[in-house]
Amino acid sequence: MLSRFESLPNRRAIIDRKAVADALAAIPDGTSGAMRTAMVAIIRRALDDGRAEIARRLDEAPARGLPAANAGAFLVDQLLRLLFDFTTTRLYPLANPTAAERLVLVAVGGYGRGELAPHSDVDIGFVTPWKRSGWAEQVIETILYTLWDLQLRIGYSSRSVDDTLRLARQDGTIRTALLESRFVWGDAPLWEEVSGRLAREVMSGNARAFVADKLEERDRRHVRMGDSRYVVEPNVKEGKGGLRDLHTLFWIGKYVHQVGRVTDLVEAGLLTPVELRRFQKAEDFLWAVRCHLHLAAGRHEERLTFDMQAEIARRMRYAERPGRAPVERFMQHYFLNARTVGDLTGLFLAHLDEAMAARGRRFVLPQLGRRPRRLDGFTIVRGRLAIPEDDFFRADPVRLLQLFALADRHGLEIHPLTMRAAGRDAVLITGTIRRDPRANALFMDVLTSPRDPETVLRWMNEAGVFGRFVPDFGRVVAKMQFDMYHHYTVDEHTIRAVGLLARILKGDLAGDHPLATEIGHGLVSRRILPVAVLLHDIAKGRAGDHSVLGEEVAKRLCPRLGLTAAETETVAWLVRWHLLMSATAFKRDLSDYKTILDFADRVQSAERLRMLLLLTVVDIRAVGPGVWNGWKRQLLTELYLSAEERLRLGHKHVGREERVAAKQAALATALGWAPDRFERHRARLPESYWIAEPADVLERNARLVDGASDAPVVTEAHADSERGATLVTVYAADHPGLFYRIAGAIHLAGANVIDARIHTTRDGMALDNFLVQDPVGGTFADAAQLDRLCRTIKETLASRARPDERLVTRPAPRVRADAFQVQPAVLIDNKASNRYTVVEVNARDRAALLSGLAHGLFQSRVTLHSAHVATYGERAVDTFYVTDLIGQKITAPARMKALEKRLLEAASGKVDRREAA
Repeated sequence: MLSRFESLPNRRAIIDRKAVADALAAIPDGTSGAMRTAMVAIIRRALDDGRAEIARRLDEAPARGLPAANAGAFLVDQLLRLLFDFTTTRLYPLANPTAAERLVLVAVGGYGRGELAPHSDVDIGFVTPWKRSGWAEQVIETILYTLWDLQLRIGYSSRSVDDTLRLARQDGTIRTALLESRFVWGDAPLWEEVSGRLAREVMSGNARAFVADKLEERDRRHVRMGDSRYVVEPNVKEGKGGLRDLHTLFWIGKYVHQVGRVTDLVEAGLLTPVELRRFQKAEDFLWAVRCHLHLAAGRHEERLTFDMQAEIARRMRYAERPGRAPVERFMQHYFLNARTVGDLTGLFLAHLDEAMAARGRRFVLPQLGRRPRRLDGFTIVRGRLAIPEDDFFRADPVRLLQLFALADRHGLEIHPLTMRAAGRDAVLITGTIRRDPRANALFMDVLTSPRDPETVLRWMNEAGVFGRFVPDFGRVVAKMQFDMYHHYTVDEHTIRAVGLLARILKGDLAGDHPLATEIGHGLVSRRILPVAVLLHDIAKGRAGDHSVLGEEVAKRLCPRLGLTAAETETVAWLVRWHLLMSATAFKRDLSDYKTILDFADRVQSAERLRMLLLLTVVDIRAVGPGVWNGWKRQLLTELYLSAEERLRLGHKHVGREERVAAKQAALATALGWAPDRFERHRARLPESYWIAEPADVLERNARLVDGASDAPVVTEAHADSERGATLVTVYAADHPGLFYRIAGAIHLAGANVIDARIHTTRDGMALDNFLVQDPVGGTFADAAQLDRLCRTIKETLASRARPDERLVTRPAPRVRADAFQVQPAVLIDNKASNRYTVVEVNARDRAALLSGLAHGLFQSRVTLHSAHVATYGERAVDTFYVTDLIGQKITAPARMKALEKRLLEAASGKVDRREAA
């Protein structure tokens, strides 16, 4: 059936079927094995030549994916016909076939639709009248083995007519695959019988059930793929807004109205001509991405991973623009097309609802009301907010904002046709509307809503109203951040953060965020914070620091939104410093009091501190699943409480001596030791130890040290669910290089260090506490893991071999990180601490990084006092508090330069094999 491929130009260049048939005819008679070998060679050449021609055409028109997909299916069609004919006429000919010896070969699934990516599965079916005859088995087996020899991915079935019908009734997946089935070759009357019976006996009269099943299946798939069309490594086929969503629409239309092509959906009333063009444009783009992805990977691949994104942007001819890398422009285009798919889904279902629902009821979605009623001029149709006439928004464009405010206030869905009208009329939002106090008040009602602002803001964004009303936000719509840290586009991240803030303020997340929830209840400036959350990343993607640029946006926008001068100043400050708290908590030593002083001096007020904590929490959590954990919560809590004490008491802070004495008294009570025994323990440890460690760690350390006896190395590993990490303690004789050996051993055991506190007792023993996680940010909790961790540390400390030499021979655990360039940088700061030199290293994350940096410090003959590890996707930021060997800051320029050089080499992966003497 060539009609579906008739739009393909110069089909003979893809495959000259007559020439291949002549070559097959020239194969001399012989054994079936020899003849099949010759046949495979001829067909393989035709397949390779055809694929090369399709790839060439895609390269010439890199944004046209559908012709490439159609050409792929056309090529396989012709090869299957040639293979079928050769097998049935030359290898297993039948002189007088019986009625049972009839066979038809059909295409099913996506291949049946006439679309095939370069390395997609070729789904075929063999149908016989009744039970397979010996001849049919020989033919089917030969065809399948030949296809496998050609290294095609084959999905196949072999059934009788009755079995086909029976399984189609029982299994929705089989029924969907057969819905798109088409004749390829063989006994055409037999296929006419099957397809006719399928339409009459299987697919007639149960459209409602089929539609419900497909929509439920779609929802499950979306949840499995991340439930957002804005994940930064989307699945082109299965993800939300991907090709499968478009296919689902076509399946539903075909099942309900028996249409044969996408274009027939217009005549069926399920798409308008404009919507059809949007459908075809999105489908063409997504097919182009999928075909390029298969060709770039050299295999079946549907996930648009970071390492593929830059390559496909290059293949599709995306050029660089000021401040915009080609890959970022490509991905923004991808997400805009994914949003189009979402829009079309809503409109399609609305049309289906109108076409199939009983009067006054909704077909697709649950019934919410029978009679339309008025609401501030809007109507409510079957439980959804709608407009009374098509020019409703044109009469007063402020209604575009009122639509979403009413949806939020009354908990209503918006009718898809109204969403389409809003998207069409969003251009009516001009400067005059943006300055209108009514419009700004309505927008603020949604943004600061205590109900569900996330959902309504997402609707507003998908209609294009959000970006028109706040043009600076429009600049980040569908904008991805090309890194492995952020999971969503900038606009999606921001909307999720606003939603998280509303849930915290309502008390819905008290279990995850007890401090933030408590602070939220007492917050005075409740309408300031949602604006700050909205604006914190609004300048992403511009040339310059997005925090500084965002501050300028806030100063310009806030007065328009109705904020006072004082409120505007606070929002601008929060936007400017929204990264301050996380940077301080995760990259600085919180036991160093100057860290707290510097942070509090920057914050200056308790109310700012409260808002900054809430902003920091929602910003981190909205990055993506798994980014927030108990360790981050503990660090932020510790910083907040210390800074709050400083801001509340001013210079009358609790002195170090009093804090140390309080901790020691509490520990003595918890241990229950005799006074002499406790005093010996207390006297061995310096003041800095008592400041740095929390109460539970102090107790664990005391019991470990007390029971150490004369063992050269004592280790303990304890899974700490509260911190979301594992506490590893090492007690051993102190010596130069101890830290880098321990860090390397931890990595060899499969763990990552996220924090380290290094202490030396007054009698020359090292007491080091490490917090570690598994490679995906989880807690080492299994007894075998904990045992391996302790055993590897002891073996490494007992061996003379360097652990980093073993680490660098390991393959990189995350090859996707190769898509990113992180230029190593070393910052040496003598102002951040009164006692230590603070060294911050930025580099691409890898397993041997911390051990290599620690070895660089060892070679530089410095004493390490604490280490703090923060990772942001592919980027690691490791901070070390160091002194020279006599406990002084490192201030000599030559020595600082040498330290910087060694650490840069270590950060770059250049390992010096020579041990320092």
